[in-house]
Amino acid sequence: MSAPLFLVDALPTGDALTLGGPEGHHAATVQRLRAGEELLLADGRGGTAAAVVTAVGRGALDLRVTSRGHVDAPVPRLVVVQGIAKGDRGELAVQAMTEVGVDEIVPWAAARSVAQWRGDRGVRAREKWAATAREAAKQARRAWLPVVAGAPDESTATVARRIAGAAAAFVLHEEAQEPLTAAALPATGEIVLVVGPEGGITDAEGTAFTQAGARPVRLGPHVLRTSTAGVAALCVLATRLSRW
Repeated sequence: MSAPLFLVDALPTGDALTLGGPEGHHAATVQRLRAGEELLLADGRGGTAAAVVTAVGRGALDLRVTSRGHVDAPVPRLVVVQGIAKGDRGELAVQAMTEVGVDEIVPWAAARSVAQWRGDRGVRAREKWAATAREAAKQARRAWLPVVAGAPDESTATVARRIAGAAAAFVLHEEAQEPLTAAALPATGEIVLVVGPEGGITDAEGTAFTQAGARPVRLGPHVLRTSTAGVAALCVLATRLSRW
């Protein structure tokens, strides 16, 4: 089994450090790491360090850095505009998309979104998505932490502007004729992928996105849930871009 990964604000400049705070508590009391065991540190921006535990304290670990590295940011960037879903479906989508390689997630207040992220509720929900992405990145041993960007309830107009600035953009739609497996992909820049909520996207939303430059695409003959459609599409893109 690969060594567990813990996220830190900044990697140490020296060879010795103490891992404290929530990450140190989790390592010492939940994962119960012991002296001599190895772990990985990442700053979420590509920087990594391998370390070995030298001592275990109360909710903290003393570490010795054994090596350092850096992982280049993947290109093109994969951005998913995820329609806000009810219940825990949005969090499930964020978790799985992070594990398969999404670089940025934008919550979108679609016309057919049942859940409404307004005021403090929206702030809390967005923070929960960010926390879910953080934990999933650790599970997947990712050197780059995905960003949960935009307002808690990003509007269709704002999403359209994001599409207009992308190298390529696709809207998942069950009635689209072009398969994502055959769509032309850029080698650089940003690929934006739009996933609708439970009820799908409206004609007006589809028109706004296509006028901004997005192309409707389908994944296959089956209709997927909002919590799985983005994950499946990312798997297609990751394979075609040789990320996998």
